[in-house]
Amino acid sequence: MEHTELLKKVRKIEIKTRGLSRNIFAGEYHSAFKGRGMTFSEVREYQFGDDIRNIDWNVTARYNKPFIKVFEEEREMTVMLVIDVSGSRNFGSFDKYKKNVITEIAAVLAFSAIQNNDKIGVIFFSGKIEKFIPPKKGKSHILRIIRELIDYQPENRDTDIKSALEYLTNAIKKRCTAFVISDFIDDNKELKRALTIANNKHDLVGLRIYDDRETKLPPIGMVKMKDAETSEYIWVDTSSSKVRGFYEHWWREISAELDGAFTKSGVDYVNINTREDYVKSLMTLFKRRGSKQ
Repeated sequence: MEHTELLKKVRKIEIKTRGLSRNIFAGEYHSAFKGRGMTFSEVREYQFGDDIRNIDWNVTARYNKPFIKVFEEEREMTVMLVIDVSGSRNFGSFDKYKKNVITEIAAVLAFSAIQNNDKIGVIFFSGKIEKFIPPKKGKSHILRIIRELIDYQPENRDTDIKSALEYLTNAIKKRCTAFVISDFIDDNKELKRALTIANNKHDLVGLRIYDDRETKLPPIGMVKMKDAETSEYIWVDTSSSKVRGFYEHWWREISAELDGAFTKSGVDYVNINTREDYVKSLMTLFKRRGSKQ
């Protein structure tokens, strides 16, 4: 993509998503993704009902009356965006390609993270690890991430979520919050186990992006269809109710399997339709998590 055109696109996404993260998500994000650690802040006199385990015995001995240590939550976190850049992200229509929705959601999360003083990093994956951008802070870092999201051309077209999760676990040593943004169309039977292992080390959140037209076939006769990940073409008779029924059954089946994998592995997730407002979906997820804290 030409440099000037790319900068215009980056600017457009920055204006939209930075506003969203500042005006809508700031409070919800903060309560949904709190820092996990506690850091020592100060001492004060003991008050009835304080936890005696927090008594500072050195200060207590010096002043001859009980003082306790006050702790503050450590806010700073590392947030990782684990983003599917396989061929199927190019499915959709007009500006509602999965790729465009993924780019906006990733930008919103990145701006929300830096507003909360969190570091943000990215892993692009397809059938292999395509790119790793180590976690950092700062607006220029986020603009680089948005640039890459718009312009990145993957080397592979297929999907391997299990390998991406293994890479995350090995690359990021300290516990982080990781958003896995994908359509999760991956026939690897080990997905539930991979989600469980990664979620034991990190705080994993699944954002499943899908398009309406993936859920059912319209009855429009013989259609030449291309598999976005293998690039193979096949002819499909969409006028056949049997074919349409088979396709809908397949979609419901993979959705139910995925739902089960997320639930059993304890991973919070949300389904996001490219034709609907992703703001509502993210707010629902944030509020659900915030109420658990």
